[in-house]
Amino acid sequence: MKNFDKTTVTGGARTELHDALHLTGAEISVNALPAGASVPFVHAHKQNEEIYAVLEGKGKAVIDGETVPLAAGDWVRISPAAKRQFFADADEGIKYLCIQVKANSLESYTASDALL
Repeated sequence: MKNFDKTTVTGGARTELHDALHLTGAEISVNALPAGASVPFVHAHKQNEEIYAVLEGKGKAVIDGETVPLAAGDWVRISPAAKRQFFADADEGIKYLCIQVKANSLESYTASDALL
């Protein structure tokens, strides 16, 4: 039995990786919005925080009514209860990664979790 899974994301508006990678502690998706488009709904979560990484392009997120400009290289963490919606710039699309994990579940990381 292998101790890893690999997949390739080639495009599309949204690719969820939980099935392809057999994820057990996180949900990860790759999302792309063309220029002028938006996620068609506002949402929040019961217990999962989301971490967004902007891979390409420009846009904005509206989080609890506050507009947050986004550009390639930006990272944003959003708490579960915050209401959020994402928009591409009027003249440029945006591609971003979304990592969803249970809030307050991280007990150790990096060196403290490594087995050497």
